[in-house]
Amino acid sequence: MRQGDVDWQNRLTPDGQRDVRQATTAFQANAAPPVPPALKPRCRVALVAGTGQHFTEEISCLLRHRLRVAALIALAGFGVFLIRNFISPDVRSTPIILGLHCAVVGVLTLVSAMLWSHLRLGVRALRALEAALFGSMALFFGYLQYWMFHHGNVLYGVQEDQHDRMLSLATAGNSLRWFVLIVLYGTFIPNTWRRCAIVVGMLTAFPVLLNFATCWKCPIMGVHAGQALFEMSVALGMGAAIALFGSYKINVLHHEAFTARQLGQYRLLRKLGSGGMGEVHLGEHVLLRRPCAIKLIHPEHAGDPTTLGRFEREVQSMATLTHWNTVEVYDYGHADDGTFYYVMEYLPGLTLQDMVERHGPLSPGRAVFFLRQICAALREAHAIGLIHRDIKPGNIIACQRGGVHDVAKLLDFGLVASHGLAKALGPDAGKLTVQGSILGSPPYMSPEQALGKSSVDARTDVYSLGGLAYYLLTGQAPFARETAMETLMAHVHEKVAPMTDLRPELPLDLQDVVLRCLSKEPDKRFPDVESLDRALADCDCADQWDGDRAADWWKRIEDESRSEPTMVGAGA
Repeated sequence: MRQGDVDWQNRLTPDGQRDVRQATTAFQANAAPPVPPALKPRCRVALVAGTGQHFTEEISCLLRHRLRVAALIALAGFGVFLIRNFISPDVRSTPIILGLHCAVVGVLTLVSAMLWSHLRLGVRALRALEAALFGSMALFFGYLQYWMFHHGNVLYGVQEDQHDRMLSLATAGNSLRWFVLIVLYGTFIPNTWRRCAIVVGMLTAFPVLLNFATCWKCPIMGVHAGQALFEMSVALGMGAAIALFGSYKINVLHHEAFTARQLGQYRLLRKLGSGGMGEVHLGEHVLLRRPCAIKLIHPEHAGDPTTLGRFEREVQSMATLTHWNTVEVYDYGHADDGTFYYVMEYLPGLTLQDMVERHGPLSPGRAVFFLRQICAALREAHAIGLIHRDIKPGNIIACQRGGVHDVAKLLDFGLVASHGLAKALGPDAGKLTVQGSILGSPPYMSPEQALGKSSVDARTDVYSLGGLAYYLLTGQAPFARETAMETLMAHVHEKVAPMTDLRPELPLDLQDVVLRCLSKEPDKRFPDVESLDRALADCDCADQWDGDRAADWWKRIEDESRSEPTMVGAGA
């Protein structure tokens, strides 16, 4: 994962643990609350055949969105004609027609208000609103048609030689209303093709049958009944065909999109971030309903098949890591298009970088508390020959797990170097380049890594841990230069400024540990993370932070966030 990929983990806003609870409880089993509120407005829930609850959620979200648009279109059309009738009354507009017109506008306004409100509407409620929306318009159109053709009202005051022309115009105008209503329903309302066929069939048959019943035995309209029925049947038949075909094609495209968002047993919900190697999505297991983070490594991003194969083997090695402080890898595999993906635990939390940026440098005790957890995670990785090579504040999440606060999770082994795989991968096993760049984070790269040396070992991670500690305690990286190259050269040649120059109150024993980690020569650093962990434990501040203090800190942050003004639309 590159810079930006870790955004998938940066979901703990200043709202603190409240967001943690919202993000995690929303993915529990059937007894738990449904999809997170943040996902609902954008219809992010995927539909998978055979999962009734997800089908209901998807239909509900999509149906509400489509009804909103359809209701606004209908309301705009009816409203414009109603205003025109009040400004310039039509001699044919009776009080009953005007009253019905006002009633339809009222129904459309009420339906629109309910659809755009914050009311939670299930599928049944939405279907009822759908019936009210299209039913009110159909009844109004039906009454207009009946009034026009009943006893030849449409021909009233028209010369006999103009009857055919007037009847054709009236039939065309009447058919146009029904045509628009039928096409609007078929192309806007999500349905199965059977349900769409039933409703569209009813909307098509009703005006034709009404015309037949009104005109066939009428002494005035009877002679014109055949012409009116033929013209209306052709026009509405075309509208029905368009509606049915449009509904079918839209459903096919939806299913294709849903299938594209399915990877094996995992469903992609929404994109969380992207970087040089691929994208990260929030997802969940189809059956277990467990939230997860899914990283997609596209073949074109990997550079070549060898690199992609190396990345896959490294992920296989990562999957063997079981330490509490290492992000857990659940699964991995290949999509049909060759995309490699792996599935990790989803960690709603705050990266150490965000924590420092928002709340300032950490206390010495808290910094040691996090650093020792990272040492513990690296101890397991180093034991099997995995060197991380990209330790930085943005790759460490502070989260709550199992009721414990300030749990540090080490992320992003995407640049991991594996000594155990070196023979199998050849002489370039220690290098992983993408798009011609040296991978890593310049502010925290060791001198040997900055020089592009392939013979890196655990002491490279020790150096990066020193850079991490420097940042946590001072709020800035060991070297802050204008360009990445200048930063890399500073790691190689320049001496690190003592942390007490920036924070005089920092304990000297902790500073000595950090500066030893940042030694230019690997032999002068701690030989391994076990030695570093012991040195951190011996610092006087090591016992000044624990889980209870962390819980108090998170509670205080949560209380402060509640007192802040709500930012409408933030995070949308």
